[in-house]
Amino acid sequence: MTELQPIRFIDGAGYEQMMGIWSRSAGEVFLDWLAPSKGLRWADIGCGNGAFTELVVERCAPAHVVGVDPSPQQLAYARQRHTAGLAEFVQGDAMALPVADQSVDAATMALVIFFVPDPAKGVAEMRRVVRPGGVVAAYAWDFTTGGFPWQLPQDEVRATGATVPWPPQAEIVRIDRLHQLWADAGLQSVASREIVVERVFPSFDEFWRVAMLTPVLGALVEALPADTLAGVKERVRAALRIEGGKVVHTGKANAVKGVVPR
Repeated sequence: MTELQPIRFIDGAGYEQMMGIWSRSAGEVFLDWLAPSKGLRWADIGCGNGAFTELVVERCAPAHVVGVDPSPQQLAYARQRHTAGLAEFVQGDAMALPVADQSVDAATMALVIFFVPDPAKGVAEMRRVVRPGGVVAAYAWDFTTGGFPWQLPQDEVRATGATVPWPPQAEIVRIDRLHQLWADAGLQSVASREIVVERVFPSFDEFWRVAMLTPVLGALVEALPADTLAGVKERVRAALRIEGGKVVHTGKANAVKGVVPR
């Protein structure tokens, strides 16, 4: 899978519906797995609109969290939603973090590593900012096995000949690749696991509306001829799990964690 065009997130509210809810569901399982102590200092890399940052604040009683993201629009949404006064949000690059060496206890990437142009450099940066004995961890949708929650409608649109971009490093999300990436970074006690989450939509129309909030996809669908679009929607509907009119949909992510050597 290769990058066909850039994928940009600029609408914090739209992102919350399209991905923030999914991120929090996967993040709950991820944090249970990490089982962090209270009072830690965190760096949330690629924090986006703050969905996972807020989960850390709610679940982990951190001393402080710094959220880093390249999008000023997403950061503005994150600042607006944060009320606990424990997090700060700064604009920055995952491969050159605006965070001091060994200044945090935990660095995480929630649904981000496939967007980092050089994942190894991104992991090295997370290791740099974490103190010895601290944790470096991430979770990412498994595009290689259809784990991305919106992959079904994307694939059906691709089947019409339209170009729907993949993240630039979609292959890195394989669980063996993530595990090796962490080991190659010199992290210790590396462990990995799958995370499967479920989301219920009240109707197919609501599922489709939210799916169209994904970058690029909505505009591509609007450009399809009416009969082609009708066929796409019918094939998506037929492939979904629908119970009592509600769409019950799943996503699968792979997670990895490791400890900075003392």
